[in-house]
Amino acid sequence: QVQLVESGGGLVQAGGSLRLSCAASGRTFSSYDMGWFRQAPGKEREFVAAITSSGGTRYYGNSVKGRFTISRDNAKNTVYLQMNSLKPEDTAVYYCAADLAPGSTWREEYEYRYWGQGTQVTVSS
Repeated sequence: QVQLVESGGGLVQAGGSLRLSCAASGRTFSSYDMGWFRQAPGKEREFVAAITSSGGTRYYGNSVKGRFTISRDNAKNTVYLQMNSLKPEDTAVYYCAADLAPGSTWREEYEYRYWGQGTQVTVSS
């Protein structure tokens, strides 16, 4: 069992930056592939980024590529999402997820076993 707690959300102006953190409980964090998703009001949950357990490979959604960076610190049981050049359309609740099923595409929410409660990011124009 893994518990995930996101933090770092808030209100920022367009063009600004935020760094989200996702702290995981348990001693097996370093074995989990991790992902970030987001959900805006009235929209489906959208894949943002993912990272392998070792941190060696990263994946990004098309809408954030070149602006967001996912990273992890296995010694701190934490995964991060650095968000730069934020746009109003980035406004959403951001969720981290863990434990990817084998053979996954990395981009579908049903492929992840554990989820955090989410943190709100609001980008003003």
